[in-house]
Amino acid sequence: MTKLRHWLGPFWPIAIFSVIALIALTVSRIGLWQQERVDAVDGWSQMLLQGLRVDFATLCWLWGVPAVFTLLLAGPHGLGRAWLMLIRIWLTLGLWLMLFLEISTPSFVTEYGVRPNRLYVEYLIYPKEVLAMLWAGRKGELLLALVFSTAVLGGGWWLSGRLMRRLSFPRWYLRPAFALLILAIGFLGARSSLGHRALNPAMVAFASDPLINALVVNSSYSLFFAIKQMGAEENASEFYGELPHGRILELVREESGRPSQDFSSETLPSQSFNEASYTGKPKNLVILLQESLGAQFVGSLGGLPLTPNIDALSKEGWAFNQLYATGTRSVRGIEAVLTGFTPTPAQAVVKLGKSQTNFFTIADLLKQRGYSTSFIYGGESHFDNMRSFFLGNGFSHIVEQKDFENPVFEGSWGASDEDLMAKADETFRALSKEGKPFFSLVFSSSNHDPFEFPDDRIALYEQPKQTRNNAAKYADYAVGEFFKKARQSDYWKDTLFLVIADHDSRVSGADLVPIPRFHIPGVIVGEGISPRQDGRIVSQIDMAPTLLSLMGISADYPMLGKDLTRMPADWPGRAIMQYDKNFALMRGKDVVILQPERDAEGYVYDATSQRLTRAQQPDDMKEAALGLVLWGSLAYQQGLYQTAPDNLTVLN
Repeated sequence: MTKLRHWLGPFWPIAIFSVIALIALTVSRIGLWQQERVDAVDGWSQMLLQGLRVDFATLCWLWGVPAVFTLLLAGPHGLGRAWLMLIRIWLTLGLWLMLFLEISTPSFVTEYGVRPNRLYVEYLIYPKEVLAMLWAGRKGELLLALVFSTAVLGGGWWLSGRLMRRLSFPRWYLRPAFALLILAIGFLGARSSLGHRALNPAMVAFASDPLINALVVNSSYSLFFAIKQMGAEENASEFYGELPHGRILELVREESGRPSQDFSSETLPSQSFNEASYTGKPKNLVILLQESLGAQFVGSLGGLPLTPNIDALSKEGWAFNQLYATGTRSVRGIEAVLTGFTPTPAQAVVKLGKSQTNFFTIADLLKQRGYSTSFIYGGESHFDNMRSFFLGNGFSHIVEQKDFENPVFEGSWGASDEDLMAKADETFRALSKEGKPFFSLVFSSSNHDPFEFPDDRIALYEQPKQTRNNAAKYADYAVGEFFKKARQSDYWKDTLFLVIADHDSRVSGADLVPIPRFHIPGVIVGEGISPRQDGRIVSQIDMAPTLLSLMGISADYPMLGKDLTRMPADWPGRAIMQYDKNFALMRGKDVVILQPERDAEGYVYDATSQRLTRAQQPDDMKEAALGLVLWGSLAYQQGLYQTAPDNLTVLN
């Protein structure tokens, strides 16, 4: 050991910290309690060997350049001692970051089914809400993280100090040669490939299970690769390949199912004229967007018996039994339901810079028709950039946490759902008295970790009180209370209501896209809506065109979703889903999945068994999937998704 220490010289502390990191990352990879899923793909050797490759690349990125400067600068003089102190700090913080991300990974995997990615960063933008949520529901994990961080930082600092003692240094004339050697090793190690492309997650992916592929990389690599991709992710062609712009437009027009003569603009290529199926006096519209309420929590959809009120609504309204979300986060659900925009691997348009104004929403369209437009939310509307996006795109009034006087209950995410629903009813009654048509998006929040809600409202489904299942049942209770009040109001007979989830919770699974976890409830209720159980496969992006049609709003708009009032009963349906970096197009039972830098793959989905089986799919379906995902990037980048001025047709 003494000879090795002498031979490595100033590189000795970096070498020891690297060995510790490699061991810790491997232990973490093995210990992420996924033995059955790894066994199912016979993936232990692949996962561990490729994982070691990724870990070594990570260390080269983290400590490669500092190692070069250490060989050049370290020594028993002022500059050398100063540099060694800097390296000591860098080693300690680097080790802590890698290990901290690893211990936070199990919770993230439980919630999202993959290692920490861009969502990890996005939540850090809102420290108040996130810390309140963690303190309310995960005190033990926070305290463990604090103890762990203190131990790693203290231990790392102590160890680095010990390792810095009695270092040997090469002669000055040998240092440049050694530095070049370390630079070459670091560069090749970080790149980890002699091919055209450097190492990336797709290169080491080997299974159809996204979590197994995620386990190959470590959480530091996963997170920083996601951050790097955020800079270029607005262009889906960076992920899935390219098509000529003209072909993209042809594909999305074909996919919309609208006749070519209905497309009314060359400057807004997806814009088409859509005739409403209802011809009476235009109705008001209320969308009750339910946080994290997947089909697994809805009794009428075969889930747990937690939603008696939504189940009752599904018997009296138009219930969609095979409705699928476009993504896994609230902003993705808002994007789909409010704008009808197709999902991409980028952030939802709610958070992207170019869409903060002059981006189509049904709020903007209805505002031009004289509607009062509002967003009602129990929390702080700045969360996830909602306030900025809404005010810039058609919402004239926002009601948020500060506007609730004496709420019956406030939790980490703001006023409770029953306060929210009471405020919504109060708002709609006032608007009804004014005689002005209105549209409102009402967004719940109680069904969110740490699952806080008032006592004595529901018979708890399980103990303890603050669980996901109990919170889902409480959210349903609040919906029921709203409809009790709404039925007694003046606005009831003139209003259309959509109750729909933004996404499911804990979206994870062993498939490239876990389709069962995208299954969500949706029911349209209102005067004149006949009871109907709709078994066709439909998407969140179909909701806005259908609602406008049922409201009696004939309009030009750029949405590609279907007006379901005009689709035949035997139409097999279509759904679009974005899961992390994977994109799925499902037509009936046929599925095509796009992955970054890989060929499209075909599958068949059995909704009864909830199984996705590999199967050949035609090339035209694969091209349609590519066209849809590329359209989102193209439309966003070039400003092609707008409301036509005054909702007038733009003539060619």
